[in-house]
Amino acid sequence: MKKKAVVLCSGGMDSATAMAVARREGYLIYALSFAYGQRHAVELEKAKQLVAFLGACDHLILSLDLDKIGGSALTDYRLAVPKEGDGYEQSRSIPSTYVPARNTIFLSYSLAWAEVLKAEDIFIGVNVLDYSGYPDCRPEYIAAFETLARLGTKAGTEGHIQFRIHAPLISLTKADIIRKGIELGVDFALTHSCYDPLTDGRACGTCDSCRLRLKGFAEAGMKDPVEYAETARSEK
Repeated sequence: MKKKAVVLCSGGMDSATAMAVARREGYLIYALSFAYGQRHAVELEKAKQLVAFLGACDHLILSLDLDKIGGSALTDYRLAVPKEGDGYEQSRSIPSTYVPARNTIFLSYSLAWAEVLKAEDIFIGVNVLDYSGYPDCRPEYIAAFETLARLGTKAGTEGHIQFRIHAPLISLTKADIIRKGIELGVDFALTHSCYDPLTDGRACGTCDSCRLRLKGFAEAGMKDPVEYAETARSEK
């Protein structure tokens, strides 16, 4: 009998590749996405397409009002999304696109669903080498949450389930992630990475996430299939 896995699906290429890894490893996929007040909510439409494409058993989209908490350029329109030339990428500070405790919140919901499903495994597409300075994308954070999962749940405390948090991309570069995704059959045209998309859904091409994505495709020797604004498209 196949095991169940809860897979966090943002609609981006990292979570798509993580989901493809779970599928390749033989898990029944239960995808979980969040409408949390993000300015790039277009990613949720991509998440729906990816879930259908990769054949998940179920897909939950939960609504959270993280925009009411604020503190991030992704949820507060009063804060600008950093763009190329802002100079922040040379600093060692955590960027304004960090959403306070986002992965902790998302993994907590994943854990709750996994406990109900009697699923031992949770997949998340975090990545440490190309990450943007987020503290909740580090290996030590993932290890700590796995310990929390085992200590703070009925199933874990009673020994029925030994929860495992899988971060299969954590040590890969963006180029490596793209190569792995292609190998696993991911259609990256169905993904969205931009933090500050145009009103028509096209990627801006100049935010941190877009630049990491474009750099990854260039290093992988491939063309990014998504559509960018004119300035970005001319640089590809």
